[in-house]
Amino acid sequence: MNRDLTLHDVIVVGAALICGAAGGVLLRLTLRWLGERARATRWSGDDIIVDTLRTLAPWASMAAGVAAAAAALPLNRTVRHDVNQTLVAMLILVTTVTAARVVADLVRSLALSRSGVAGTASIFVNITRIAVLAMGVLILLETLGVSIAPLLTALGVGGLAVALALQDTLANLFAGVHILASKTVQPGHYIRLSSGEEGYVVDINWRNTAVRQLSDNLVIIPNAKLGNTIMTNFHQPEQQMSVMVQARVGYGSDLDHVERVTVEVAGKVMSGVEGGVVDHETSVRFHTFGESGIDFSVFLRALEFSDQYLIKHEFMKELHRRFRAEGIEIPLPTRTLVLPGQDRAPLPGQPVI
Repeated sequence: MNRDLTLHDVIVVGAALICGAAGGVLLRLTLRWLGERARATRWSGDDIIVDTLRTLAPWASMAAGVAAAAAALPLNRTVRHDVNQTLVAMLILVTTVTAARVVADLVRSLALSRSGVAGTASIFVNITRIAVLAMGVLILLETLGVSIAPLLTALGVGGLAVALALQDTLANLFAGVHILASKTVQPGHYIRLSSGEEGYVVDINWRNTAVRQLSDNLVIIPNAKLGNTIMTNFHQPEQQMSVMVQARVGYGSDLDHVERVTVEVAGKVMSGVEGGVVDHETSVRFHTFGESGIDFSVFLRALEFSDQYLIKHEFMKELHRRFRAEGIEIPLPTRTLVLPGQDRAPLPGQPVI
């Protein structure tokens, strides 16, 4: 110390520390109150600003109190410099951690808003968090007087060895980044691979993609394999999809009447079943003279992949009921057998064996 410590110094130091701590508590309470008001607004930006200040402002207030207390003490130049450097390093560290959390939340919110479901793309979240933390650490080292040039050189040389040792891991990492950047697959999409696996994409992380099947089982697919396989994405180019139902009527049916009844049933189902597209114009197409009847296809419309099952279920029940009420025959498969010694087919009205 440059001189002896006096009672005045102690009082000033205590007042500075108390003011810094009180200011931190007051800022914390004030920002908590502002956070409640910010959550009531539609703009999400004020939530992010307040959440960031709730972490930084109290620490800055306490650091200011400590700095004022250190300035009041009769410290020599070296000790005062060390105290200031420590406080700056603490603020840089808190700012770095806060910035990494805020940026990660922004990336997660962006991924959620683009997918429209509670899906995540943790590969981008983790990459951005690591990038912000790395930059913060480099700034901290530079502030403390540590030269980062040798560190960067060592990382460059060591990175080559790591890349050779982790070829599969890096292949999955870059495949996941490419999949998300090219918008081939996004969390929330329903996909089907050529190998048979299918389900909703839950998460794309640095190594693999998690797919949730309709049975609520998870299928874990390496990103490199997902990028190289033939895949059907049922959410591209749009989420709605056509639903085809096959049906059959007897040869004695009036096909115009069959088409009219089928369209009426489809319209009722589309408007009454959750997941149906109300304004969709149902198509009926007769296509085959089968062995026991005339086959036709009915094209419905579902809002999303999993909606098709309930739509088919309700449509088949209602169509069966209407066909029975309208007297439209749904024929059963039949076979006519000609036994040895029988030189003709059964006449109309005779039982079929």
